Amino acid sequence: MLQPHLAELAPVLREFALSLVRDAPQDSLSRTAAATLSLLERTGPQRITTLASHESVSQPAMTGLVQRLEAQGLASRRSDPHDGRAALIAITATGSERLAARRQGHEDAITARLDLLSAYDRALLAAATPALTHLMESHVA
Repeated sequence: MLQPHLAELAPVLREFALSLVRDAPQDSLSRTAAATLSLLERTGPQRITTLASHESVSQPAMTGLVQRLEAQGLASRRSDPHDGRAALIAITATGSERLAARRQGHEDAITARLDLLSAYDRALLAAATPALTHLMESHVA
């Protein structure tokens, strides 16, 4: 059972995360497309089945997404050297650039929100950075 102050923290963090998603700058990349490109950037080329599983979408849905990413020059496909029947999907340099721009837009939006806080509140959040990082990393899949 959570301690009382932690029980109050969970809904605040949930609402904060939702507000970041809701208020994020809009671009032509869907959240799933951006998450897929991010996974490819972090882990290297992956099979469509792995991407679909990671994003909790069907394999046909991921195939369609990958086809759109390829058409935009954001991802590429090559044969899997371990299984010629399968393909590996990789992020392209253009995909990495697009992802970096999207991330910068998100960071700019968050910075603008932080600027609305008092110096004291910003210092409290800065002090919580290590704990927030550990919380985020505790759920790496």
